[in-house]
Amino acid sequence: MKEQLHMLATEQQNPNTRHIDRQPPEEMLRLINQEDHLVPQIIEQCIPEIAKAVVAIRDAFAAGGRLLYYGAGTSGRLGILDAAECPPTYGTPPEQIVGMIAGGQQAIQHAVEGAEDNEEAGRIDVEQMKVTALDVVVGISASGRTPYVVGAMKKASELGCTVVGIANNRNSVMKQIATIMIEAEVGPEAILGSTRMKAGTAQKLILNMLTTSSMILSGKVYDNLMVDMQPSNLKLVDRAKRLIALATGADDHTIEQAYEASGRNIKAAIVMIQSDSHPDQARTLLVQSGGFVEEAIRMARSEV
Repeated sequence: MKEQLHMLATEQQNPNTRHIDRQPPEEMLRLINQEDHLVPQIIEQCIPEIAKAVVAIRDAFAAGGRLLYYGAGTSGRLGILDAAECPPTYGTPPEQIVGMIAGGQQAIQHAVEGAEDNEEAGRIDVEQMKVTALDVVVGISASGRTPYVVGAMKKASELGCTVVGIANNRNSVMKQIATIMIEAEVGPEAILGSTRMKAGTAQKLILNMLTTSSMILSGKVYDNLMVDMQPSNLKLVDRAKRLIALATGADDHTIEQAYEASGRNIKAAIVMIQSDSHPDQARTLLVQSGGFVEEAIRMARSEV
């Protein structure tokens, strides 16, 4: 693989940013910003593949499976970040979405020499997570050839998982393994090989799309409100009540009563107000509707 590295799009010298080192700060920033503008256009072309991955993730969650990210360096850290944000934002259990990085926990903040070059370590990390065919495994690599990620994807494929690849080069080694391949080829970086820039931005946007859309399809969003958010501090308690207000149009007193009576559960409070139901009834309706607020309200009204 090493001999092919110089051929990758992400390893080319960018003609648009030649002599960036001779520019004043504002011009440097404009050059970087111009390159960043290209990223959303590239991702737009990947939407059909991203959609397939979203559906696979939704189905995995419905069957009791998990979403597991495997990456090295920036890619690994982005996977960990995306996974870590889901429990507070969408109320998911911490074990449902997990990010793994080559080199382990130490590699989150510090580079671990040679960790990404160890294909066997990727396989071992999949085994240690007790991955099954119910899970979706996502390999993330700018080059599309990182041995640790390739090893994880190979092992996951052997276990019968849906395997998703996210790379910033086309026709990579990862594509040969993946069930679904997302190729966001963003081209040469502003600074040669610095794939924490455009490549990293593309990966972050794709991961946002994967989890946000699968959460919507899992009933974690009502309208465009994150109604499974966990109000774990004063700011989030205020946001929770504001979400209930936006969903129902109720007055502050009604919202406060429903919020407390529901056990500070945003979804249940909304169902209570919208269907004039008791807390236990609202919770039962949410279970019966699979957690979808709109369906729970419809069911309550149909019982009247």
